[in-house]
Amino acid sequence: MSKSNQTDRFGTASISDLLKQQSIPASIGILIMSLNMIVDTVFVGRWIGALAIGAVTIITPIVFLMSSLGMAIGIGGSSLVSRSLGAGDRDKANLTYGNKISLTILLSLTFIGMGMFFQKEILHLFGGKGEILPFASEYFTVVLYGVPGLAWAMMANPLIRALGFPKYAMITMIIPAILNIILDYVLIAHLEMGMTGAAIATAASYLISGLYTYIFLRLKNNDLQIELANLIPNWGIIKEISAIGGVTLARQGTISILAIVLHNSLFFYGGELAVSMYGIASRFMMFALFPIYGITQGFLPIAGYNYGASLWTRVQESISLSVKYSTLIAGVSFLIIMIFTGPIISIFTTDSELIRQTTPVMRMIFLATPLIAINQIGSAYYQAIGKAMPALFLTLTRQAIFLIPLILILPNIWGLSGIWYSFAIADIGAALISYYFLHRENKSIDKKVALSELSTI
Repeated sequence: MSKSNQTDRFGTASISDLLKQQSIPASIGILIMSLNMIVDTVFVGRWIGALAIGAVTIITPIVFLMSSLGMAIGIGGSSLVSRSLGAGDRDKANLTYGNKISLTILLSLTFIGMGMFFQKEILHLFGGKGEILPFASEYFTVVLYGVPGLAWAMMANPLIRALGFPKYAMITMIIPAILNIILDYVLIAHLEMGMTGAAIATAASYLISGLYTYIFLRLKNNDLQIELANLIPNWGIIKEISAIGGVTLARQGTISILAIVLHNSLFFYGGELAVSMYGIASRFMMFALFPIYGITQGFLPIAGYNYGASLWTRVQESISLSVKYSTLIAGVSFLIIMIFTGPIISIFTTDSELIRQTTPVMRMIFLATPLIAINQIGSAYYQAIGKAMPALFLTLTRQAIFLIPLILILPNIWGLSGIWYSFAIADIGAALISYYFLHRENKSIDKKVALSELSTI
């Protein structure tokens, strides 16, 4: 496909077809990533033990907080690239591309240095206590070296999708997942290297993913060009990237704060076993919801391009179809989890007590799963069109406005069960608020459609 119509088709092709073309590869990539997380936990749980599951659960939000810098730059910059291409401004798109690269390298290295110097303090803050701490320290020390690759891949992935290459964006997620699974088998099951082996497998997969996206952008990207002048920070561009990317960073930052509150609360009310129980549920969550995340990723460049091109009815259609598809899929996931809870948990561990106690926990955590899609699409829409404040607010509703306060309050009433019920209550609250925002936005677009029709008369 030529350079002129690679992205232009976002404004002409069927919205339903575009969603399929963008979302299916994204969903497959996320599916493989989630399977990787599941298999990783299976190796850790079966070959090392329940405490190792707890350690990985502690480290995951720390690593992704660091990598979220790349994710924030990627989504913020890609939103700007999509809108610039939709408006025909390729110079601004190229300037954004160059600044994305500079920001990713500078900020990811800065935060990795912080992780090296303040490792003990960070692990303790995120709940690395008791018998879990030695496992967490061993894992974190090695994984940290792979974070630059992860940050780069997170930056590049939404950009590749915004440029109209969803299949290549999918490969970005598949390569490290498959590599990690292979290395897990070799290093943990075969060579019996324990947590160090698990960490080497993860770090290597991050670095290879970053290398792949770098090679792709150098060889296959025809819409954007790297120029030395564009690598020099432009404060206007950085401000625009930060406004939207800050939403993603705030989301991950909030998730990290949630992890601190949640892990410490779990340890206080249920000990190491409770942390491992949540570790199993959280590892399965991405697998259960991978189609919703895929639709959300596919929706972003479509909504952004059409909004930039003032194609209002197409913007409305992209919202409507995305919500419908993702809600239907979430309902199916809900039924599977509720019916096959026990067999799902037994995949991760052979510990009978862990299986017994985790079964009702899984059902409580996923109780409001069908409503998750509304909040996902709502926050993604405002990111796509460059409206930072509503995007930020909707992003924070689930974790910051509902979940964190509930985790602090409800255990005082119901003990450990109060923590588990907090998830469903937060999902319901976030869905209601997101629905209100989307309904209001739909009315606003109706007015724009009416005005555009009047102007053509």
